[in-house]
Amino acid sequence: MQIEKQTFQFLKDLKENNNREWFTEHKPRFTEAQNNAKAVYKTIQDNLKKHDEIDKFKLFRIYRDVRFSKDKIPYKTHFGGSFHRKKPELRGGYYLHISPGDSFVAGGFWEPNKEDLLRIRKEFEVDASEIREILKEKSYVQHFGGKLEGDELKTAPKGFDKQHPDIDLIRKKGYIAIQRFSDKEVLAPDFLTKVDDAFKALRPFFNYMSDVLTTNLNGESILD
Repeated sequence: MQIEKQTFQFLKDLKENNNREWFTEHKPRFTEAQNNAKAVYKTIQDNLKKHDEIDKFKLFRIYRDVRFSKDKIPYKTHFGGSFHRKKPELRGGYYLHISPGDSFVAGGFWEPNKEDLLRIRKEFEVDASEIREILKEKSYVQHFGGKLEGDELKTAPKGFDKQHPDIDLIRKKGYIAIQRFSDKEVLAPDFLTKVDDAFKALRPFFNYMSDVLTTNLNGESILD
C-alpha cells in the first residue's frame, strides 16, 4: 500500500483549479484519490496499533469551512489524518499531512487545554532535564532534529520567571515534533514504513508527557 502518483496529481491539479465547477467535473478523480488516501491511512493505523493504543482515527474532509474565513477557496489541497492515543492514561496524538511539496508527519500537543499547559510548564519549571535528554536521543534527533516546534509567547507566561534557564520550553503554547518528506519520499514504496518509524521515535516523548499529565507535581496519580 502506498500513495499513488495519480493521487498526488489530483491534489496538484486541484490547487490550480480550486473551484466548484472544476471539482464537480473531476469528482471521479477525487473519489479515486480519496479511496487511496483512506487505504493508506488505514494501513498506518494498523501499523500503529502494533506498538501503541489508538482509540480514534479521523481523516479530515477536503471541504473547507469558509463561513468565517476571508479565504473563500472551497477545497483543501491536501489530505490530513490524525490518530489519537487512548485516554486518559495515554496522551499525545499523531498526524500525517499529504500535500505535494508540503508533506509531513507530526506528533505531540497542538493546543493543550489550559490545565494541561500549566502542568507541563510547571514540570519544566521544576526540572526539564528529562525532556532535554529525550530531545537528544538518537532516534528523536534523526527524525525530528532534536527540537519541539509550535507557537510560543514572546516572553514568560504569567507567574513564571523570564530568566528561568528553561524559559524556551516554558513559553511554548504547544509541543510538536515534525518530520518533513519530499514528494519522492512520499511516492516511494517504503513511505509508510518511514512514517511508522517516525511515530515510533515519538514514544519516549509521549511516555514522558503521559506521566506528567497523569500526575501532580508530587508524582501522585490524578486518575481515578
